[in-house]
Amino acid sequence: MRDASLRESRAGAAGKHALLIGLSFLAIFPFYWALNTSFKSPGEIYSPSLFPAHWTFDNYVQAWQAIPMARMLTNSLTVAVGQTVTQLLTSVLAAYAFTRWEFRGRHALYALISLTWLVPFQVIMIPNYVVISDWGLRNSLLGLIIPNVASAFAVLQLYQTFRSFPKALVEAAQLDGASSWGILWRVIFPNLRASIASIGVLLFISSWNDYFWPLLVTNKPEYSTLQIGLQSFMSTEANQWGPLMAATTIASLPILLIYLLLQRQIIDSFVKGGLR
Repeated sequence: MRDASLRESRAGAAGKHALLIGLSFLAIFPFYWALNTSFKSPGEIYSPSLFPAHWTFDNYVQAWQAIPMARMLTNSLTVAVGQTVTQLLTSVLAAYAFTRWEFRGRHALYALISLTWLVPFQVIMIPNYVVISDWGLRNSLLGLIIPNVASAFAVLQLYQTFRSFPKALVEAAQLDGASSWGILWRVIFPNLRASIASIGVLLFISSWNDYFWPLLVTNKPEYSTLQIGLQSFMSTEANQWGPLMAATTIASLPILLIYLLLQRQIIDSFVKGGLR
């Protein structure tokens, strides 16, 4: 009886591992295919070989010369950092207000913010586009950042984090005469810095990968992000797969670097907060 139970347990574990290996392969293979193609010569692009027969960096040189790569990388970094910093700032202030202040309509306002999280981007992109156009911010980095200075996702995540912060520490700071501003930045923020940083990493990745909003607002290469520059290698006549995969690999490097440096914080954020 015990042997049969042990065999069932091993079979279940083997099935789970097989499933995880299959899912990992599906997640990793597209990046491997892009990286492999980026080092192939034009004659090998459609070859099913696992590695290039003749390694070449020509695709990277062609991609770098075809579009203003450095400018687009700078734009992507500026927009991602700008959105992440402003979203964290507004979310920290909102989460503190919702958890520490009692005011009329607090629960209704929090519920309203929660509902905005469920609204698809396609619903609000036209109103945002009209406002940005009226303000004369099309083809500008401000036009990319301003509509995204607040994040309902970050507010909801930080709300739960702030609620778990010990009230005794806040009350002790109040007895010492600390103001609300001082309690937030001298007591709460230093103790929750790791959780806030984890959410910041997720916000940065989301901002970096954004495609539709930059595509809608910018049509000049000097104001476009790198994600928009990738489409210049695709046309109705033919796709330049080699340079496209080289540019895609370059666009992926900052995110991969962040993941390698902050792997534990990113996984903790997904585990604690779940996926949208």
